[in-house]
Amino acid sequence: MNRTFLCATILVAAALAAELPVQQVILYKNGIGYFVRSGEVKAGEAARLEFKAGEMNDVLKSLVIFDEGGKVSGLRYDSSEPLATKLAEFPFQLGDRQPLSTLLDQVKGTRVELKTGPETLAGSVVSAREIPPGEKQPQREEVTLLLDSGELRTVDLGGVTAMRFSDPVLQDQLVKYLGRVAAGRSREKRGVTVDSIGDRTRRLTVSYVVPAPVWKSSYRLAFTGAAEPTLEGWAIVDNTTGEDWTKIRLALVSGRPVSFITNLYEPRLVARQTAELPEEGAEAPELYGGAFLAPNAVPTQVVPPPPLPGSAATSMDAHRVRNLPMAGRDAGGLLKLIPGMGMPSTVSAPAEAAERGELFEYRFDAPVTVRNGESAMLPFLQQKVAARKLLVFSTAASEFPRNAVELNNNTGKTLDGGPITVFDGSTYAGEALMETFKAGDKRLVSYAVDLGTRVATTLDSADDLVREIHVRRGVLTVRSASRETKTYTVHNVDAKPKTLIVEHAIRPGYRLIDGKPAETTASAYRFEMKLAPQGTVRLPVTEEQLESETTELTNATSDFLLVYVQNKELDQAGRKQLERIAGEKRLIAENDAAIKLGDQEISDLVRDQDRIRQNIMSLNRVSGQQEAVQNYARQLVAQDGQLASLRERQAGLKNKKAALEAELNQTIETMEF
Repeated sequence: MNRTFLCATILVAAALAAELPVQQVILYKNGIGYFVRSGEVKAGEAARLEFKAGEMNDVLKSLVIFDEGGKVSGLRYDSSEPLATKLAEFPFQLGDRQPLSTLLDQVKGTRVELKTGPETLAGSVVSAREIPPGEKQPQREEVTLLLDSGELRTVDLGGVTAMRFSDPVLQDQLVKYLGRVAAGRSREKRGVTVDSIGDRTRRLTVSYVVPAPVWKSSYRLAFTGAAEPTLEGWAIVDNTTGEDWTKIRLALVSGRPVSFITNLYEPRLVARQTAELPEEGAEAPELYGGAFLAPNAVPTQVVPPPPLPGSAATSMDAHRVRNLPMAGRDAGGLLKLIPGMGMPSTVSAPAEAAERGELFEYRFDAPVTVRNGESAMLPFLQQKVAARKLLVFSTAASEFPRNAVELNNNTGKTLDGGPITVFDGSTYAGEALMETFKAGDKRLVSYAVDLGTRVATTLDSADDLVREIHVRRGVLTVRSASRETKTYTVHNVDAKPKTLIVEHAIRPGYRLIDGKPAETTASAYRFEMKLAPQGTVRLPVTEEQLESETTELTNATSDFLLVYVQNKELDQAGRKQLERIAGEKRLIAENDAAIKLGDQEISDLVRDQDRIRQNIMSLNRVSGQQEAVQNYARQLVAQDGQLASLRERQAGLKNKKAALEAELNQTIETMEF
């Protein structure tokens, strides 16, 4: 009976809900997918969708509902609470492999109806238990009921074929309990139920954005004779949604719109303030302090606490829901498609391409079917493209250039980035990797190494050249330049002409002064060279680096300034001003030299006087040396006169130095060129 009872209850718990199959899928390059589901909903019927737990934040952020002929009354979804928390509110618990007697024992006093063969018993549960097996009897279960007649009867649950609770509330709780257990069987699945109001059958359309695998592109570029090559594009789509895509409308978008995750699914609790009315509290003793405010002073006002934050109930207005936009939808809610272009090939590309603002969209005109867990390759492009073969040499590569193709996107469509396999006639020529580029743009893609062309490079450098000399606010600024010339020597071994593109790296701080590039990228100059059969061509590329050097004029010497006075880049007015400063600095230097010489003479005289005084002291201790003492005394007197004259001359030189320095500072402050 136990298994039959549980299965029957689960069937009752499974509420009927309308199915909304996937009708349209739009895949993006930023890892999200836009899904549209649509189906018929009968009067009084709800629609239920299932999502992975990790998708719920995106669903709650992007869900749009359109009920044609009805009104959306609400939307319910499984909360993120653990299953044990959800089941804890029920008055009973059903464990794994739990017998029916355990359930009945948890609801003692509840009125139940049991059917045993032709007899139906009704009464209140007194107790229920499981009897372990004995020597002569198997394991069994029994329940004791208080019948309406007042009789207590024990019933063997093994003979019960049906059971129901007489209390409709408890019966409904059992249905809800089993429903939650069924919903929580897979922790990754979350149910979303759409409730709507309508008195007739109508169509309900739901759209949303959830994470999805990025679609990928791969191309084939086929050269056939002198005609323009054919570019064929394939889209690789992966279905990991957990359900089949059966005859859906599929679109692929090239571009990366901004997308992010906001935690809307997890319950968010906010700490609230505590506020109480003053009269609700008991009176407390009041203390009065001494007065210190002036008689007219305004006492401090007491600011009341802010009010408690309120909560506004959300509702879904049918008019607002009906007018919410659905991207990429025609009047019928599906993609608008046109017939694809025909090609003389076994594969056609039935895809319509169109700009969508800053994005580009490929739409397939035929329904697409991709089973769950499968991937599909779908052709979205097949047409002629403007291209020319050439060679590309990068300074970071080897001595051999690469075979390449210059693609001009004249398809009118944005070409999504991806690998390209190149075929020359019926021969596999190599593979390339292409970045996404818009219609009208151009790209170089290389697919093989050309061993029939060699490139050698040599580097020459020149001395620094002074370009500019400026003086402002006492600072001399000299801008000089150093030149480097890199020469590319290219030898074509093959007996056919070629076109070579040399990519010369752009270096910060350098500017190109010799050589005209065919085009410039963010990181390189591109020079185009025509190579004759078995010929050699040289390409010199000269660059210049500008550097600035600053010097305080007060710290510069006259010889340093005279070097720049003779520079041809200096104009006549600047030359005269620098010559003036150099002359004034030369006078100051000569005056400093004279002061230094005078200081040396004074120092020599002072040392000589110290020596004479020591001699006098020694002779005074020896008798008969008075004449020698007198001679030394006369020398001291003469040297004192010389010292006085030298010190007077030094004072004059120092005064002259101060005047010269003041004049120099004035000249420097007013100089500017």
